Amino acid sequence: MEKRKVVIVGASHGGHEAAFEILNHYQNVDVTLLEQSDYVSFMSCGMKLYLEGKTTGINDVRNFRSNQLQNKNGHLYNNTKAVSINTFENTVTAKNVKTGEEAKFPYDKLIISSGVNPAKLSLPGADLENIYLMRGYDWVKKIDAAQKDDSIHNVAIIGAGNGIAAAEVMAKAGKNVTLIDSGKKPLENYLNNTYTDVFEKVLTKNGVNLAMETKVVGFGGDKKVDTVKTNNGDIKTDLVIIAVGVSPNTQWLDGTVELYDNGYIKTDEYFRTSAPDIYAIGDAVFPFSIPANRRVPIPSAIAARHEAQYVVEHLFETTPSRPFAGIVGAQVLEAFDMHAVTTGLSEKMAERAGINACEVVFKDHLRPAYIPEKDNPEAYLSIVYNAESHQVLGGSTLSSYDITAQANVLSLAIREKLTLEDLAEADFFFSPSFDKQWNIINLAAQKALNYNQIV
Repeated sequence: MEKRKVVIVGASHGGHEAAFEILNHYQNVDVTLLEQSDYVSFMSCGMKLYLEGKTTGINDVRNFRSNQLQNKNGHLYNNTKAVSINTFENTVTAKNVKTGEEAKFPYDKLIISSGVNPAKLSLPGADLENIYLMRGYDWVKKIDAAQKDDSIHNVAIIGAGNGIAAAEVMAKAGKNVTLIDSGKKPLENYLNNTYTDVFEKVLTKNGVNLAMETKVVGFGGDKKVDTVKTNNGDIKTDLVIIAVGVSPNTQWLDGTVELYDNGYIKTDEYFRTSAPDIYAIGDAVFPFSIPANRRVPIPSAIAARHEAQYVVEHLFETTPSRPFAGIVGAQVLEAFDMHAVTTGLSEKMAERAGINACEVVFKDHLRPAYIPEKDNPEAYLSIVYNAESHQVLGGSTLSSYDITAQANVLSLAIREKLTLEDLAEADFFFSPSFDKQWNIINLAAQKALNYNQIV
């Protein structure tokens, strides 16, 4: 019997998961993975750790190595960019980015996991040297060289979301850092006002200059950038790092599969596109959000892997036996010694989804009062909930201590559609070495329900 051919475009989280899942679960299947980069499966989420010297090396910051796929009889083509799809003959045309040579790859099933590209600023002077982007293998090498370059004194970072990672790295490297954003506070698109106030203080305390409510209008310099031009005046700099979001890598699909106006790929509840036998997963699609009860963007390695696993499970079914269950979504946001994890919907996101939502924020020391403050860290925990039903829609944690476990509990609560009452009454492990008799999750839910806290 002739092998069924599966072609996968993109070797990051979704493509990686799909390729190995197929080879692990199916017999008589030929898997071909196309990757436009030279370096295969770089993990941009590991950029900050690499720049801080906390990894085993740049060539290890990846999901997998080429030989691991080849050892399973999969085929991998790097430096190979998919440029078009012929849906009549079921082929993908791809071009070698180094030689320009084109080749056709036949498929029975095609999985698109082409992801997103870092957004650029189309402004005067944007083509000057020393203007970098905060994503990808090639850029991280340049940023690493810059942090070690003694001739670079002033660094301007545009974007107070993901740009905070670059700000921390450069400040620790002894650079004079200015963080620029049009918003009022760092991370305001992700966190509540209580949390953004904390991050604002942390950044300032660690020497990061904040230029909030500042719009970049251009760049100045002779060959190399030396000025960021803004509505509030010029900012002198030797280096600019842009971290202002992403755009879907889908231009090559226009006219082949249906796209939204913003370029993201339209899919059904099974991740099938408008073209037969073509699926799309990863950051360039809008998966179903469990708390929002609708499709929303959830750019996440975890989301991409869940999507890939689902698609592979139902890849050869004429009609998938079940739709995709959905994603909660979670991410970490950190600066210096302060770490936040947010999961599900924020209050703002819930309102945009048409949900009447409230948020409670609880602050306390994690352990009993008889533990000295130096060993008893403060922590914040918030819960976003439906004002009528009390269903938990989102939540977040914030502390200099690792309380990511509490955030994972909130994620599970959201997925299982638990209520404030469920969290208020839940029993958790207790030891004064770690927490109080009432866990901080209990206490936050009890505060939302107006319980009287026992001293």
